[in-house]
Amino acid sequence: MSSANMSSAKILVAESRRYLVTTVAQAKEIAMSWLNEIGLSKVIRFGLPEVDDRYHFWRVPLQSNTSDSRIGEIVIDAYTTGILVDKTTKPEMLEARLLKKDENQIKKRSTKVTYPISSLRNTIGLGDCVQLIDEMPAASVDLIFTSPPYFNARPEYSDYEVYEHYLLKMRQVIKRIHRVLNEGRFFAINCAPVLLRRATRNQSSRRIAVPFDLHRIFIEEGYDFVDDIIWLKPEGAGWATGRGRRFAADRNPLQYKAVPVTEYILVYRKRTDLLIDWHIRNHPDKETVNESKVADGYERTNVWRINPNTNSEHPAAFPLELAEKIITYYSFKKDVVLDPFAGSGTTGAAAAKKDRRFVLFDMNPAYVELMRKSAHNWLGSAAKNVLCVNCTPLIHAEQPHLPIEG
Repeated sequence: MSSANMSSAKILVAESRRYLVTTVAQAKEIAMSWLNEIGLSKVIRFGLPEVDDRYHFWRVPLQSNTSDSRIGEIVIDAYTTGILVDKTTKPEMLEARLLKKDENQIKKRSTKVTYPISSLRNTIGLGDCVQLIDEMPAASVDLIFTSPPYFNARPEYSDYEVYEHYLLKMRQVIKRIHRVLNEGRFFAINCAPVLLRRATRNQSSRRIAVPFDLHRIFIEEGYDFVDDIIWLKPEGAGWATGRGRRFAADRNPLQYKAVPVTEYILVYRKRTDLLIDWHIRNHPDKETVNESKVADGYERTNVWRINPNTNSEHPAAFPLELAEKIITYYSFKKDVVLDPFAGSGTTGAAAAKKDRRFVLFDMNPAYVELMRKSAHNWLGSAAKNVLCVNCTPLIHAEQPHLPIEG
C-alpha cells in the first residue's frame, strides 16, 4: 500500500502496533541519515516509501538522481527506527549501480572472508547496554551469553511494567548485538516463562511464554535457531513461586499446575553462509583451537542439571557452572564474550576462568561496582588492565575514560 495515499485507518494500525516510525516523513529522515553516513545523499533520491506491516518494516526505494530506475532500497524497523543492514542494499552495490560497474565483481569480492580477531580487552561498562553496544566496533565479539531481566518478576529488579515495552527493549539489544557479533558466531540467552500473580482473588494469575516471544525476535533479526537447552534445577527450587500449592492441597482436576523447575538456554547463530567448520579451519592460531577442545564429561543431552546460585548479591544470578559450560562449548580460548545484562558479573568470572576476554555492561551502579571489585579475584594483577567505561578505572580514579576498542 502506497504511503502517499495511506489512509487514516492505516496510520491508526501503525499507532496501535506502537511503531516508532509511523509516517513517510519519518522514514525519509531516517533513510537520509543513513545516506549521509555512507556519503551518497547527494547522488541518490527517494522513491515512494511504503510500510510493510506483515514484517513491521518500512521500505524506502532508492533512485539515481539522473534517472527513475530503482537501484536499491533502505529497510527500516518500524518498531525501533533502526536500519536493517542485512535487508538494505549494500553501499558498494549502490555505488556500482550508480557508476554502472560490473556488479558480479563486487559480489565476488564480498565473498572473500578473513577470520576476524577482536582487539577488545576486558571491559566493564556502566550504562544502558543499547548505547554502549552502539559504541563498540562491528564484528568485535565472538560469543554472547546473558540472562536479561525477568519481566516484572520483582519490583526492585525489573523496570518494565508493560510487556510490549520489555520486548521492544529486548529487540533493540538483539538487533544491535547482530552488528558487533562476528559472522556465524553464537548468542546464548537464559530465559524462562514469567508468572504474573493475580491482583485480586477474583482474577486469575497469568503466565507469559517469554522464551517463545524472544525466539520470534531472534529469527526476525537475522539469527538461526540452534538449540534449546533445558536448565533443570532441584525439585524444591520451584515451590518458591507458589505454583502448584493449591492443587497439592485439594487435588481437584483443572487446578493442576506444574511447579516450574526449569529455565531455557536458547542458542542462536548469527545467520551466515559459512559452515561452522570454516571457523575451525581458518582460525589463525591452531594451537588455541587445539587447547580449546572440550574435555571428557561434557553434557551429552540438552537437559543440564545444575543447582541455582543462592549466594549471590544479585537477585537473579545464574550459576557460574552454567556460564562456564556455555563459554566452553561455544567459543575458543582468547575469544571475547559479551554480557549486556551482566549483573554481578558471573559471565566475566567464567570467561576469565576459561581464558576468554569479557565485556560486561550493566546500568545499575551497585552491580558495576561489585564487578569492579570482583575483577581482582578473576584476573589477579591483570585486573589493572580492565577498561572501565563510565565508571572509575581500576588503576586510579583520575584516569580519563577511553573508547571501548582496546
